[in-house]
Amino acid sequence: MNSGILVLVEHLKGAVADISFEVLGAGRKLADALQAPLYAVVLGRDTTALAARLGIADAVLTVEDPALDWPSPDAVVAVLKQILEQKQAGLVLLGGTNAALGLGAKLSAVARLPFVNFCRSLAAEPGTVRLTVTLLGGKILADVKLADARGVIGVSPGSFPAEAGRSQRTPVVEPVTVAAAPAKIVFQRLLEPQAGDVDITKKDILVSVGRGIQNQDNIAQVETLADALKAAVSSSRPVVDQGWLPLTRQVGKSGMSVSPKLYLALGISGAPEHWEGMKNSQLIIAVNTDPQAPIFDFAHYGATLDLFDLLEPLQKAVEARRAGK
Repeated sequence: MNSGILVLVEHLKGAVADISFEVLGAGRKLADALQAPLYAVVLGRDTTALAARLGIADAVLTVEDPALDWPSPDAVVAVLKQILEQKQAGLVLLGGTNAALGLGAKLSAVARLPFVNFCRSLAAEPGTVRLTVTLLGGKILADVKLADARGVIGVSPGSFPAEAGRSQRTPVVEPVTVAAAPAKIVFQRLLEPQAGDVDITKKDILVSVGRGIQNQDNIAQVETLADALKAAVSSSRPVVDQGWLPLTRQVGKSGMSVSPKLYLALGISGAPEHWEGMKNSQLIIAVNTDPQAPIFDFAHYGATLDLFDLLEPLQKAVEARRAGK
């Protein structure tokens, strides 16, 4: 049976990534159910400062090595394999991000553990761990069981609340010594896009538009409504493909995953790929002229009307409410 769970912690510029808190929160519930220790694994420099934020884990295993700040997949896999053996752990949880791309399959091969990717939920059952994963871009959900609770799991971002992985508890920090692996790939430098556009993942309210917006000139009307709501404008993929909004505004499987308090979907049909990026919204309100649009299957509230009949009256109503009228 499983004798420990490892969670690889992603970090950048001294900040722990939200996906790592998501995975740690899910790992904590799993570890408690399995009565197994939960280990957070931090690689790179200044690992002690990062470890202080990971009190949800039973212990934080640190490998202090500047070369591991931007390591190759092979280097990370070599480290994780050694820690697996030292701790006799049976499960490894990874964030399903670009930073962890390729790690799961490589670790599965060298550690001889099954690999399950695109995990959306997990739960301990007698003698096993049951996972729900997405296939074909979210069109199919499948249940997978890991015998003896052993395997490598890639967790899709946005599947678990990040707050569940945060803790004020002071963690036990345990430096780990591992043999360095020769690097075949060496990181040179980080190229970052220029700042300037809004980060839709941080917004409490999003006004999102789809094909129903008809043309780029109509975006201005939506921006006026968004300003009244103190919101940001986002969109489905067709709007970005037309060049009407930048890629930073795209919500969906090939765009951004968002979880605002309010998601107002205007003229969006609700394809599974779009649903993947906004399904964690606390309140979804959909407006579409097609009563059979898939988005009505998961929206909390919906209206079958032309979005252009709604924009101006809604904007005036919001402005009046803010003015106390």
